[in-house]
Amino acid sequence: MSTTTSLAELGRRELVGLTLVGPDDLGYDEARAVHNGMIDRRPALIALCASPDDVTRTIAFARTHSAPLAVRGGGHNGGGLGVVDDGVVIDLSPMDDVFVDTAADTVRVGGGATWAQVDAATNAHGRATPAGIISTTGVGGLTLGGGIGHLTRRFGLTIDNLIGADVVLADGSQVYASETDHPDLFWALRGGGGNFGVVTTFEFRTHPIPPALMFGPTFWPIEQTGEVLKWWSEFIPAAPREVNGFFAMLTVPPVDLFPEELHMRKVCGVVWTVVGSEDEATRLLAPVHDVGTPLLHGVGPVPHNVAQGLFDGLYPKGIQAYWRADFFDEVTDELAAQHLEWGRKLPSVSSTMHLYPIDGAAHDASNGDTAFARRDVKWAGVTLGADGDPARAGEMRDWCVGYWDATHPYSAGGGYVNFMGEEGQARVRDTYRGNYDRLARIKAQYDPENVFRVNQNIRPAGG
Repeated sequence: MSTTTSLAELGRRELVGLTLVGPDDLGYDEARAVHNGMIDRRPALIALCASPDDVTRTIAFARTHSAPLAVRGGGHNGGGLGVVDDGVVIDLSPMDDVFVDTAADTVRVGGGATWAQVDAATNAHGRATPAGIISTTGVGGLTLGGGIGHLTRRFGLTIDNLIGADVVLADGSQVYASETDHPDLFWALRGGGGNFGVVTTFEFRTHPIPPALMFGPTFWPIEQTGEVLKWWSEFIPAAPREVNGFFAMLTVPPVDLFPEELHMRKVCGVVWTVVGSEDEATRLLAPVHDVGTPLLHGVGPVPHNVAQGLFDGLYPKGIQAYWRADFFDEVTDELAAQHLEWGRKLPSVSSTMHLYPIDGAAHDASNGDTAFARRDVKWAGVTLGADGDPARAGEMRDWCVGYWDATHPYSAGGGYVNFMGEEGQARVRDTYRGNYDRLARIKAQYDPENVFRVNQNIRPAGG
């Protein structure tokens, strides 16, 4: 590239017809912003791609000019991996169509859609595809990392419901990946992150759900963390698949959903989802009343798409957020003591620690069936320090790192890639373990020059 010609200027000459945003354009700061307000990266060019051909052209442009390339769907990645300094961003937000096929019980979703769009469309037909817990999350990033959420125990990971995907490869070619078409690529897409291409359309199975799920939390005094955590860690793996519940250390938000006397109180809790009737939920969750002294048991009927958005207000775009992740196999007294110690130090109402179960339907596949390699672990943990005030960013980070440092020695190694930041190759290898070498070989086949490297990177074998 000429030293006197900016990448944005070259883009306007070579990518005619695309909507482009460069550093000198109005709206640049808004266009480069991702969900996490701690991320302040300045790309040289943002291309809003409205079609697979737009993606093909943008990849070729970035490669021609040796520019680093990032791909953004919903922009929710905690480490800000949907944006890159001095490089090119493929922004898929214009590609957000959602089509529900009621005859085939499937849904086709554009790579720039959010789960709020998918949930609204499928819920209208009494169906759902399992996803995460925040509706503003992009479909692409969550799916490619695996997809853990409220419906995991009943219907599996999001990738377990992926039927096929339209993908633009590093060489610009466009392929369809499924069990029968490019099966190695399809295997890698299911948990291998954004390493193998740009997915412009996903096709998922949908499942019948009741008009309302039984959804809500049980809170206990934080001093009872050890007792509650031990009980939950034994209860969940033995529970019917209709029951899901993630454990949390949290501060009760000051909202009308909760009694005023609990507002801003630090507690431990479980957020329940039961795919069943109110009577079934009452019966299945009856044991919670015999554990400790619950402060609140607030489970009630909530439509799936509403439940998916109930935490959105705690995590608006621009929030200052720092993440760390681990997998866990067991809850020891020593680990529970660390959760209590650091839970007492929760620095804000949006800061939290979650443990998500990986069992039930998620165990119908083995570690080698998809790129997601850790179906043998019991829980995916995430620690999140978050606050709306940029002046508190350092405090959020320090608390998160301190919490992670205290609990990491008890972990099972690796972490859920959707909860990880830029943590280095050792952590990536530890996450994929026995699947890493196969992923590296597939990477060498589909992206030998590592064009797609702004991610939890899997390096091409032999590269």
